Amino acid sequence: MKVVIIGGVAGGATAAARLRRLDENAQIVMLERSGYVSYANCGLPYYVGGVITDRRKLTLQTPESFHDRFRIDVRVRQEAVEIDRESKAIKVRNLETGEVYRESYDKLILSPGAHAVIPNLPGIDSERIFTLRTVEDTFKVHGFVETARPASAVVVGGGFIGLEMAENLRDRGLDVTVVQRGGHVMPTLDADMAAIAHNHLRSHGVKLLLNSDVTGFEERADGAVQTNLAQSGPLAADMVVLAVGVAPESALAREAGLDLGARESIKVDEHMRTSDSDIYAVGDAVQVKNYVTGQDALIALAGPANKQGRIAADNICGGDSRYLGSQGSSVIKVFDMTIASTGVNEKTARQAGIDCDKVYLSPMSHAGYYPGGKVMTMKVVFEKGTLRLLGAQIVGYEGVDKRIDVLATAIHAGLTGPQLKDLDLAYAPPYSSAKDPVNMAGFMIENLSHGLVEQFFPEDVDALPRDGSVTLLDVRTPGEYADGHAEGFVNLPVDDLRER
Repeated sequence: MKVVIIGGVAGGATAAARLRRLDENAQIVMLERSGYVSYANCGLPYYVGGVITDRRKLTLQTPESFHDRFRIDVRVRQEAVEIDRESKAIKVRNLETGEVYRESYDKLILSPGAHAVIPNLPGIDSERIFTLRTVEDTFKVHGFVETARPASAVVVGGGFIGLEMAENLRDRGLDVTVVQRGGHVMPTLDADMAAIAHNHLRSHGVKLLLNSDVTGFEERADGAVQTNLAQSGPLAADMVVLAVGVAPESALAREAGLDLGARESIKVDEHMRTSDSDIYAVGDAVQVKNYVTGQDALIALAGPANKQGRIAADNICGGDSRYLGSQGSSVIKVFDMTIASTGVNEKTARQAGIDCDKVYLSPMSHAGYYPGGKVMTMKVVFEKGTLRLLGAQIVGYEGVDKRIDVLATAIHAGLTGPQLKDLDLAYAPPYSSAKDPVNMAGFMIENLSHGLVEQFFPEDVDALPRDGSVTLLDVRTPGEYADGHAEGFVNLPVDDLRER
C-alpha cells in the first residue's frame, strides 16, 4: 500500500507516524509546501518575543529525523498542484527547481491546513505588514524586529495570534495597539468575561481599539505605515501584524471535485474520509461537528488536528476509529494572566437555539490560608431543564488550566451541572481547596435546580421593579460598594444581614 500525505505539521505528521506504526510495509510519502515538515505552530509568537531563543526548537521533526525513525519519504518545498482522482495520481511541483512530476497513491491524506486571511485593502502589500502562520513568517517578523528596531506596532485582530503577538511585541518594548473589529477580544469568550482581559491588557500598556474597522493602509514618508480606520482617525506605527483569522486551504480539494462544507472547508465523515473513499482529510482545512451543539463547525486547533491524523491512519489500515467532534478547548497566556474556555459560550449556545443558563463564581486558586493564592473568575454555561453542561470560561492566574481541563472532561462525558459537585478532585492547600472551584460550580447549579436561590444578571438590572415592591440590596462590603454599584441598590453587608 502506498499512502501520500499532502501537508505535514500536526495532522499530516501524526498520520504519517501512526501509519508506520500500524504498517511496517506501507510506502509513505509526505509532501510539504513550506521548508518545514513539523513545527511548533503555537510557539511562533514566542520566538518573535525572545522567549524561545533557539530557532531549532521550533522544528519538531525534520525530513531526516522522520526518515531515520520511521523510514518515511518526506519532501519539503514540494507543492501538490493537482489531484487526478481517476488515475489516483498527484501532480507535484518542486518549488526549488520548478520541476513538475506525478506521484501515484493508493490512499491519499489531505492535511493542507489553513492560510492567514489577508483582506483586500488598499496598501496591503506594504513590506511592513506581516502575518504569522508559518515558520518562514516568523523568521521574517523576527528579522524585521531585530534589524529595523521598530518602536510601535498595530496588531489587527484580537484572537489567539493577535493577543500573543501583542504580548510578545510589548515585552520587547514596542508601543502596541490592538484593533478589533468586534466589541471584545477573544471571540471564544463572552463579552462579560473578555472585559477582564481588556483591563489586564490595558494595565500592561496595550491600547485597545474595539468596534473598529480597518479600511486600508498607507506608507508614510517617515517610513511608518498608517492604518486607516472607519470609526476614528488613522494610526501610524512602524509595523502592522495582521491576525484577522484563517481560512481553510481547500483549493486543491475543490479543483479535484471533492465535496466542500462551511466556508469552503473539506467535508469529511466521522472516519475523516472525504467524498472520495480513497481520500482522507484532517486538520484546519476540514469541517467538523461541534461536540456540544452537533452543528457543522470550523475549529482550527492543534489538538483536534493531531487526533484526526491518527484516526485517518487507523482507518486506512483497516481500523474503525471515529472523530466525535470538536469542543474547542483552548488556553492562552496573556502576560501573567491565563484565559481558557471549552465547549460553547453563552452567545453561541443561544445562536444554536439552546435555552441556557449560567453561573459565575470567583474562587481562589488554592486554599486561602496558604500564601500566594489568586482569584479566578469562572463562567459555566448549562442547558435549562436538562442541566447539561454546555461550556465554561475561566480568566485568572494559576490553576486555570487545571479547572478548564476538568470541565472539558465533564462536558465530553455528558455530565450535568450538579454532577460537578460529586467529582473527587485532588486537594492540598498549595494546589486547591477542599471544595474545588469545579465542585463549587456544581453546588451553585444544584441550588438553582432545587429552587433554593434565584439569579438575576447585570443585563436584567434595568428591568427590576423600582416601585418599592422589592428591596434592592447590595450585600458586599462597604468598600466594594463604594467602588461601584447599580443605581437604586442600598448597601447592607452580608455579615449584618441576619440582624436586619
